[in-house]
Amino acid sequence: MEEVEFKDIKAVLPYFLKHKFLWTNYDDKADVLYVHFKENAVSDDSELTKDDLIIRYEVGEVVGITVLNASKKM
Repeated sequence: MEEVEFKDIKAVLPYFLKHKFLWTNYDDKADVLYVHFKENAVSDDSELTKDDLIIRYEVGEVVGITVLNASKKM
């Protein structure tokens, strides 16, 4: 499985550029931003980073990022 460290936009940008389409949802009550790189992805693994990001994987490929406490990261 590929390891990804998301410390700044330079680390995340390749995933945004790799995919033609992105799907996003923001839940303002939970303050959670969901970014999907693949439509209808079914995650089979995930990891929580130190900075409250959940990296979601499908067969070892990053298919999404969940940003916890999203409004505090702006």
